[in-house]
Amino acid sequence: MINQTNDLGAALFKTWTEKQRSDEIEKLVQGFRNGVPIGILCKMAETIAGNKKNARKHLKKFMSAAERTAAVETATEAMLPIVKSFLI
Repeated sequence: MINQTNDLGAALFKTWTEKQRSDEIEKLVQGFRNGVPIGILCKMAETIAGNKKNARKHLKKFMSAAERTAAVETATEAMLPIVKSFLI
């Protein structure tokens, strides 16, 4: 049985290939460009990628430096440390 603290989505993403993860994170970046909040992008990218290091790699691949800087500059004060940890 699934432990109550386990996330079903995270368990599913662990079964995906690196290509599937990359494709899904690319879709999330497109969603961000269409209005998905940056905090959701960062945390979902981490869940899909499996860890923050891999999420950062994918976000840097799919977002330009200018786009990442703009996202950091527009982050709310509460989200700023999280957003910086993923995009800078």
